[in-house]
Amino acid sequence: MSEPVDLIIHSAGQLCVVPPHDGGPQRGATLGDLGLIADGAAAIQDGRVLAVGPSSEIRARYRTNTILHAGGRCVLPGFVDPHTHLPWIGDRAAEFEQRLAGATYMEIMNAGGGIMSTVRHTRRASVDELVAGNLPRLARMLRHGTTSAEAKTGYGLDTAAELKQLDAIAALAAAQPVELAATFLPAHAVPVEYRDDTEGYVQRVIGEMLPAGARWMSERGVRLFCDVFCEEGAFDLDQTRRILEAAAALGYRLKVHADEFVGLGGTKLAVELGATSADHLVMTPDADIAALGRGNTVAVGLPGTPFGLAHRDFTPAGAILAAGGALALATDLNPGTTWCESMQMVIALACRYMGLTQAQAIVAATLNAAFAVGRGHEVGSLAPGYQADLLVLDVDDYRQLGYRYGTNLVRTVVKRGQIV
Repeated sequence: MSEPVDLIIHSAGQLCVVPPHDGGPQRGATLGDLGLIADGAAAIQDGRVLAVGPSSEIRARYRTNTILHAGGRCVLPGFVDPHTHLPWIGDRAAEFEQRLAGATYMEIMNAGGGIMSTVRHTRRASVDELVAGNLPRLARMLRHGTTSAEAKTGYGLDTAAELKQLDAIAALAAAQPVELAATFLPAHAVPVEYRDDTEGYVQRVIGEMLPAGARWMSERGVRLFCDVFCEEGAFDLDQTRRILEAAAALGYRLKVHADEFVGLGGTKLAVELGATSADHLVMTPDADIAALGRGNTVAVGLPGTPFGLAHRDFTPAGAILAAGGALALATDLNPGTTWCESMQMVIALACRYMGLTQAQAIVAATLNAAFAVGRGHEVGSLAPGYQADLLVLDVDDYRQLGYRYGTNLVRTVVKRGQIV
């Protein structure tokens, strides 16, 4: 006798399970295992995948009143975006015009623009204004297939404003379907009031801001990530180490912005400290790439950022995979360098500029991206036991992702077993 379930999705021309490997992300040469099932189906119960297999088998074993007929289309896990700068207020279209005229990112930042421009807008905004301004962005992300994402502070750069961003992230998470993993990033830039005293600001981050964020964590029963922008003109390697070590002692999980413009050793430090991810990794030294192969830190490529800056260098995916590293993809969604809400576009960029195949890019945007936010055992795969976050594409072949861009190939989004 068949077993009752909440939902059956069947007749997928391709069901992409995207299985974990040895309980972890797909690493090195193994990246790209989609676990394809032709004419596939999934049985879903209590918001989780109960079973996957050929449609005839699943329909014989399970019964339901709620059926989603995939019609021969491709089905895959929902995208996980492990690096965004939600929430913010305002835009920097004028700075994009400056860059088109020849100004560099760091020149604009040193002149009081860049991150500080967004900081001024965000400091003035209320929590309600931050929520209202960012709900439409999350809605567009969801329509393009993102079902889980990371969201950072870092546009406050003082204690009250950074906590306000955390409150906004919590409110946004409660107000719409995309699950958000929150990251505390007071060390995103040196605020103008500390322009000539970076060390003074580092001491404030360590002595005041990190403890305030830890109290916020304790009161809400959540565990935040702490991130640092380790870069020339921001925070050097020693400052990054001290901030992250202080954060770890307070119970934060760790992330690092590293090697976006200059390789300072931030990636190797991330591996040494057991950081969940090291992100950007454009100018990463060979020794740091080798460290990724030995450690558990996920390398997160953000191809939209050099594309948005019209740079020629991208994350060296081939070298990271050759070293045995785990590679993920993210949008870096932000108002300054890459206002991109679509992981489909990121997949297309990764195929062209990072040398990934479509299958590799899809795994990097789902399972491996989930491991980059510490949720690789919960989301990013359609293996039994995983949360039922999945997409029905409007095409029958996964290779259309990466090949096509500038349009939305997602037909249906399912979150926790519910069509959203």
